[in-house]
Formats: sequence, structure tokens, C-alpha cells
Amino acid sequence: MNIMPNNLGRQFSLHAQEYEEKAVEILRSGWYILGKEVSAFEQEWAAYIGAKHCVGLASGLDALWISFRLLNIGEGDEVIVCANAYIACVMGISMNGATPIFVEPDEYDNIDAEKIEAAITPKTKAILAVHLYGQSCDMTRIMEIARQHDLRVVEDCAQSHGNHWKGQTVGTFGDIGCFSFYPTKGCGAFGDAGCIVTNNAEIADKFRVFRNYGSREHYKNEIVGANSRLDEMQAGLLRVKLKHLNDFNAERCRIAARYNLEIQNPLIQAPKIRPGADSTWHQYVVHVPEYRDELAAYLKENGIGTIIHYPVPPHLSEAYAYLGFKKGSFPIAERYASEVLSLPMYNGMTEEEQSYIIEKLNIFSNR
Repeated sequence: MNIMPNNLGRQFSLHAQEYEEKAVEILRSGWYILGKEVSAFEQEWAAYIGAKHCVGLASGLDALWISFRLLNIGEGDEVIVCANAYIACVMGISMNGATPIFVEPDEYDNIDAEKIEAAITPKTKAILAVHLYGQSCDMTRIMEIARQHDLRVVEDCAQSHGNHWKGQTVGTFGDIGCFSFYPTKGCGAFGDAGCIVTNNAEIADKFRVFRNYGSREHYKNEIVGANSRLDEMQAGLLRVKLKHLNDFNAERCRIAARYNLEIQNPLIQAPKIRPGADSTWHQYVVHVPEYRDELAAYLKENGIGTIIHYPVPPHLSEAYAYLGFKKGSFPIAERYASEVLSLPMYNGMTEEEQSYIIEKLNIFSNR
């Protein structure tokens, strides 16, 4: 048996005719940039998330860096972010000249909210709450801290499409919620795509102007902006996928529940869900202290693909060597990088495939 860590073709095949019909409809329309599909998707995604405004962009990274740019956070400012976040989260901060301030993760693989205040300085301007793996940060505590210290809050929801903290959809707590629709995401496009959501009409208007070369009317450029537009094709295909997103998330929850119940190997630690949160299970990330690499190699030998999210913490990457951190600077994030392993998780996984994965996991031994 050969099982991929993620199989996008399976999800496509579930609703292939709908995608194909929508693609042909858009091709025949003759309108491919900032048309009715983008407008409709923005309205539908805002409604799904529970926000007043949505602005489609070219990618999730664009959503991040433009957010900090439009919040006037840049040179000399600091933004708090989890030390085990994907490096794109950190790039969204540093691309504007601001400095990322790392905070260790907690047992739920997200930022430890109780360690945030110790990282705040007079230069701190914002907190970037990254909802990793389809989980949720403790947004109650994060928003309390932000209000106490007059800080902006940006949420990175790239891996959390439709999950909640205490009944409220993530992305709606802070000033701006950023989403990536990279193909592997819960509501993935068929190429690069992203958006922001906000309840602030002024912020939404700034995004609409900035994403289109700084203009709201052709050839009348108000500011120096960017070219970051969600195109009609991706918006239309995302509209199709959004109709099925709750079903996709429910299926992933069923797959995760079976993993939770049937993986019985004491060497493998199942992911934990924060009390008060649910999960959309973007990834099923186990911790395997000491034997992660051996387990990954063993699974590969048995035809089971896995992914390490993420083997190098941002503070130890070459890109951020200028910050001066060394191994041991953030020991929890570094330990997580050495022991996390993402098991196969995708829509369309068969019971037979999952049975095979669980069987191989349960007989794995460090001997």
C-alpha cells in the first residue's frame, strides 16, 4: 500500500463536476480579475467566518505583511509571535522592518498566552496569534493582554478554516484575521490565494485600495500599493469548495477521532485539544520524543508518507540569523521541532488506508 501524507486529488474527485463547470463558466465569461466571483466569495467567506468584511488577496503571506503595513507597524516596532510558527508568519512581520519577538509554545502546540506579558516591551505594537494545525490559541487571554497593553492583534488562520474558540470562529477576535487558501489548506484553492477578514470598515477599505496598486479607480493611484488580487478563477473555485467545507471538516474530525481512539503505542503522543476549543484538523500532529526520525523512516518503508511541520524553528533559520539566536534560545520550540510528525490526513481517506496506518503505528518499536 502507498499512502500519501496528503492527497488533494481525492478531495477534488468528490466534487469534480462542480469545479469543472465553474471553471468553464469563468473562462467563458471573459472577466478574470476583480469581478463578480471575487465579490461573491468575499461576501460568502465573511458570512462563514462571522466577520463584517472580507478582502481577497493573492496569498496568505500577502495577507500578513499587508496587515502589519496597514496597521503602521514597521521599523523599530516589535511583534510577538510563537517560536514554533511557520516561517511565513515571521516573514509577515519582518518584511515591514519590524522585529519578531518569540514566545514559547504550550502543550497545545500554539503560543503560551501566559508567557506573552513577559515579552512585552515599550516597542511592542502587536501580537500575532497563529492558530497552528487547525487548533486555536487562547484568544480570551490574548485579547485581555492586548487590551491591557494597547496592542493590535492579528490572527493567522491559514491552518484553521472554520474552527472556534469558545464558540466564536477564529479570525474574528483581533483587528484582522489572515487566511491562506494554498491548495493543502482546509478550504484550499487550486493555486495561491488568500484573504483577510475584519469588522473594521476602514481597514477593509485600505486593503481594497492597497491590493490594487493603491487605487480604487483605474489610473488614480492614491498610495504606493501592491498587486495582490484574488483572481476570478480561484475565487469561483473557492466558492464551490466553501459549500462543502463543513463536510470536509467533519470528515477530518472523524479521521482524527479514530486516530485518537485506536493509536495505542506509548511511544506516540496524540495531539491535545485546548479546553474551550475545537479543531478542524488541518494536520494530525503527534509528538514522538527520541524516536521521531526512526518512526518516519519506518513508516516510509511501509509505504506511509509523513511530513515534519516544521523541522527548523524560525529563530534558528538562516533567514533570521541576524537576530542572533542560538540553539537553546527557545528550548520548547526546538524540542517540538525534533519530535513532531504529521500523519496522513486528507479528505477521501479510506477506512482500509487508516486501518493500515494505525496497524503499522501500533507495532512500531524502538528496539
